[in-house]
Amino acid sequence: MQVEHENTEVNAEFKPVIVAFCCNWCSYAGADLAGTSRLAYPAEVKIIRVPCSCRVNPLFILRAFQKGADGVILCGCHPGDCHYSTGNYYARRRMTMLFSLLDYIGVEKGRARVEWVSAAEGVKFATTMNEFIEKIRSLGKNVRLEDLRCRK
Repeated sequence: MQVEHENTEVNAEFKPVIVAFCCNWCSYAGADLAGTSRLAYPAEVKIIRVPCSCRVNPLFILRAFQKGADGVILCGCHPGDCHYSTGNYYARRRMTMLFSLLDYIGVEKGRARVEWVSAAEGVKFATTMNEFIEKIRSLGKNVRLEDLRCRK
């Protein structure tokens, strides 16, 4: 009984590390709009700005998990609105394959996510990040792909 109480305290203190790959043209601008509109989303979200969602190699996501990320989200332009014409279609196909790989190696389904956020959707960006971080909190710490050599 006492052990359960200690686990509850540990989960209350758990602050997941979230890596968000955001395309420069839409999602990063949506994050900027969320910030200028003073919409709150957790500071645990670390944004990495990329030129296009298709530039995110699935190995980047696996490496983020290896380096200690508890969740990774890829945000890009809505399909059909990509500034590079078809970049987000490539990203969608790659992520579908990555989700299959993550499932195969035993990583919980909710740890990786793709979301399409335009530059005018600051509210959607903040809401998505808040929902994602709650999902990751419910899953707990990522230990499946963690490389013990990467700890400080």
